[in-house]
Amino acid sequence: MDSSTWIKNLRIRDRIIQAVRDFLHGEGFVEVATPLIVQAPLPEPSIDAFQVCTDAGRPSLYLIPSPELHLKRLLARGLSKVFQLGPAFRKGERGTRHLPEFTMLEWYRVGADYNHLMDDCERLIACTARAAGAGEQSIPYDGNSIDISRPFPRITVDEAFRRWAGWSPLAETDLDRFDEDMAFKVEPALSASRPCFLLDYPAALASLARLKRGMPRVAERVELYAGGLELANGFSELTDANEQEARFRRDRALRRKRGLKCYPWPRAFLSDLKRLPRCAGMALGIDRLVMLLTDSKDIDEVIPLPPEYD
Repeated sequence: MDSSTWIKNLRIRDRIIQAVRDFLHGEGFVEVATPLIVQAPLPEPSIDAFQVCTDAGRPSLYLIPSPELHLKRLLARGLSKVFQLGPAFRKGERGTRHLPEFTMLEWYRVGADYNHLMDDCERLIACTARAAGAGEQSIPYDGNSIDISRPFPRITVDEAFRRWAGWSPLAETDLDRFDEDMAFKVEPALSASRPCFLLDYPAALASLARLKRGMPRVAERVELYAGGLELANGFSELTDANEQEARFRRDRALRRKRGLKCYPWPRAFLSDLKRLPRCAGMALGIDRLVMLLTDSKDIDEVIPLPPEYD
């Protein structure tokens, strides 16, 4: 990539980030900056946090893989619309679409569910595409023209796996098989000409999402894909502290089984979760959004400096 293209991408990135902030402020959201260094990161089995140096005799501290726990604590304490746009850190992630330090947007709405998040995403894509000059109704990416008119297609995980992988993950979720088929069969089959919401994940992959009423095998979790890029992941949030504690214990056991580090227990989050109102939250990767709106194939083309420059 020549320097003029890189500079152009950085200028577009700046406009995209400004458009994101303008959109969310226009919706009545409050921007916050929660701690980047924490004692108890989210105990996800598939995400590893960077441990930072600490003084002898003091608890270990970690760079946040996501601000999720802190943002929901703010909702529990009275904020109704909140977002954070800033760095997040995940160990072992590096490639053309991954960085160990990346820019994450997370926003949360009280009184909402994942349907509201999908509406937010559609409008956010439209306003950032305008800001980037990528197109009003369609944008070019990787040799395709992507129609970004609303509404985006929605497909359930069960329907997608039945169609392209030949089995139902709701009947019996084999996590290893699920991950492999998602990466090599389902994601490549999603439309290259339309953004798409993949929703209603198996309960075993609920993470911090609530289960669908009357459908205990299904979690109200949704992911947004466009141009082959996974852009966003969101939930109708689980507000049952006892159920969340049980899930965390299962996640901890799975981390231990895989030989991964077990983080300190997130006591403060679980305590505040008892007061969390009905809400929904979405996490969106800003770097990948900039990739999409600048027709870039490598994440290094849309960031100021890759981490290797240090």
